[in-house]
Amino acid sequence: MTLATALRQGVDLLTDGRVPVPRLTAEVLLAHALNKDRSYLFAHSQDELTEVAWIHYGRYLHERLQGKPTQYITHVQEFYGRPFEVTPAVLIPRPETEHVVETVLRLAPDALEIADIGCGSGAIAVTLAAELAGANVLGTDISTDAITVAARNALRNGTRVSFVQCDLCAAIGDNSLDVLASNPPYVPDGDRDHLQAEVRDYEPAIALFGGPTGSETYARLIPEAARVLRPGGWLVLELGFQSLAPVTAMLGAQWRNVESVADLAGYPRVLAAQRQAWVDSRG
Repeated sequence: MTLATALRQGVDLLTDGRVPVPRLTAEVLLAHALNKDRSYLFAHSQDELTEVAWIHYGRYLHERLQGKPTQYITHVQEFYGRPFEVTPAVLIPRPETEHVVETVLRLAPDALEIADIGCGSGAIAVTLAAELAGANVLGTDISTDAITVAARNALRNGTRVSFVQCDLCAAIGDNSLDVLASNPPYVPDGDRDHLQAEVRDYEPAIALFGGPTGSETYARLIPEAARVLRPGGWLVLELGFQSLAPVTAMLGAQWRNVESVADLAGYPRVLAAQRQAWVDSRG
């Protein structure tokens, strides 16, 4: 069987199984089975597929048809132009989260002390370390498995990032950060059944669900941010659907220059706020 034939059969199977973007998915899975990049498929379309590669390819197609995300099969997802390892211990980085990185780079290009809270794969922390070469970047996560993945991603991308296992900012000292960035869990518990099955059944619940309203982690994190940020430091948060109003309402008098950033679909995706140089006791 040639690579072209194997690819065509994979596309047919995925199409019949109603898997989104079947052509691209088949290409990615076949390239992964061959341990090559996708361009190899077109340069060598008439090459014979080895038996070992066919076995791997067949298994990958079966896993995808069962609902397993492609990224958990290939163990890689690109974020901000860099490859990141992903496992079921971490969320798959989404393009929307790149708005968090862009907001930090715009608001605090000279930041020296940065923390990514709930870092997961380390996508935000590693990217900021790569883009802001002079910054000291810390990633925290409550999951030791996630920290392990994030540390490998820092090495993979040639960055120096420190990681610590803790709940939110528990390991961070007062007035020590210039930037606190986070993509916290924000899906309301009651929305579980409405999520895509491949998200609900495969991605880590601890990183998805934020409590009954979805805002509970924000309510814990914002006071912590006021503690660990220096005066003038920036809090940059990814937002869930319809969470702009409730999260903004949590910002008291200790915050100024509050702004939201929309994603490409026009939905508020990022909330940024700067810590005041003073704290109003009524805040």
